[in-house]
Amino acid sequence: MPILIAVLAAAAPLFAMATERWGGLNPCLLCLWQRWPYWIAALLALLALVLPRRLMLALAGLAVLASGAIAVVHLGVEAKWWPSPLAGCMAPSAAAGQTVEEMMASLAPRPAKPCDEPAYLIPGLPISMAGMNLIYALGLGGFALSRAARRKS
Repeated sequence: MPILIAVLAAAAPLFAMATERWGGLNPCLLCLWQRWPYWIAALLALLALVLPRRLMLALAGLAVLASGAIAVVHLGVEAKWWPSPLAGCMAPSAAAGQTVEEMMASLAPRPAKPCDEPAYLIPGLPISMAGMNLIYALGLGGFALSRAARRKS
């Protein structure tokens, strides 16, 4: 069971990276933040092979749910219910007295996608990638926690 949870946890950020490379989607900063808890969950699930299994699977489940929590924040930003908590999601602004050359030099080499612009994987399906992540995180996090709660996991 730990290996299955580790594979399923690692599959989420790997799938997101595949949508960038082959699907043409550009991630925003919140998208990137949603990936880290999955990597942590995969590591924790693998540690369940050598450390107390129930504890490691419970921590893996909580890590996955942390990605779901970031997805909730991201969905709120996409719906414009609140601003993004990350400064990197904001549009760049010019400081007083900056020249055009200084402003151009301060821009990122690769344009960032605004966090309030939803990325849709399936045309016509009104669920953004952040929404899909929330659904997946709730399912996988719940699964990992249910396995941790069992006497034999």
